[in-house]
Amino acid sequence: MEIRQLKKEDYAGRKFTARYQTNGYYDICVCEGGFRMRYTPFASPEERAFDDVFFGEWLEAPVAFGAFEGDTLLGYAEGSPESWNGRFRLSNICIFERSARGKGVGTMLLKALEEAAEASSTRMLVLETQSCNEAAIGFYKRNGFAVIGFDLYAYSNDDPERHEVRIEMGKKLK
Repeated sequence: MEIRQLKKEDYAGRKFTARYQTNGYYDICVCEGGFRMRYTPFASPEERAFDDVFFGEWLEAPVAFGAFEGDTLLGYAEGSPESWNGRFRLSNICIFERSARGKGVGTMLLKALEEAAEASSTRMLVLETQSCNEAAIGFYKRNGFAVIGFDLYAYSNDDPERHEVRIEMGKKLK
């Protein structure tokens, strides 16, 4: 397997669907004096998916890396500096091939993005995930990220009931 930088002109605007299975979610309770996150299992595993594009137009100066087995794109990671606050936003990390999950592909892609963030002189790597994406949350924690915030209603007015609350995670680089 090889990690390669993706060329914007080859991938910009290409659509993909990210899929994951989850066994539970982090219930976020806004309490007096703060908040609490508590893991709650689902009655049975759930499949979640969302559509996106490579090199989204909203990204300031995107860089992306792909994990390839021959010509097959197993997964990719994408990010961009945010000049207004000196942070680098990891906008996507997705392992398309389920057989490649849990084998270090995501870690290698994350490392490539972290190196790009450090080269751009940003102070922190930040990302968004959902409270129901337990595998992603665990992956990011194992790679040095911590929860730095949340938005109870980022996607819809029903996010807490759908157990899909936006969680912000970050890792200081400096």
